[in-house]
Amino acid sequence: MKFTEEHEWLRVEGDLVTVGITRHASEQLGDVVFVELPGPGTKVAKGDEVAVIESVKAASDILAPVDGEIVEVNDAIVDSPGKVNEDPMGDAWFFKMTLSDISILDSFMDEAEYGELVG
Repeated sequence: MKFTEEHEWLRVEGDLVTVGITRHASEQLGDVVFVELPGPGTKVAKGDEVAVIESVKAASDILAPVDGEIVEVNDAIVDSPGKVNEDPMGDAWFFKMTLSDISILDSFMDEAEYGELVG
């Protein structure tokens, strides 16, 4: 897995990247009450706002970590936003996307580096 400074995780699965938020991010947000995801087929550029997550404490935008296209979204977290708090690093992924350039993943943090960031 790779991690961003915006507390997103990226897991490479073949030619797709699955994106979600880290446990640290879900804990900082508190109880998640609403999630809005992009539609499949949405083309995004790194830094674009692609999803919205609201909790009892705050609302946050999820940014596209890389350039690419959204190919699948996790409707389960739209229907049950609390899943983001229960399993942020697993079943509560946000979307899957293709990448314009897979080598960009080399610029992200690994788990140990992310641990230092939030430690």
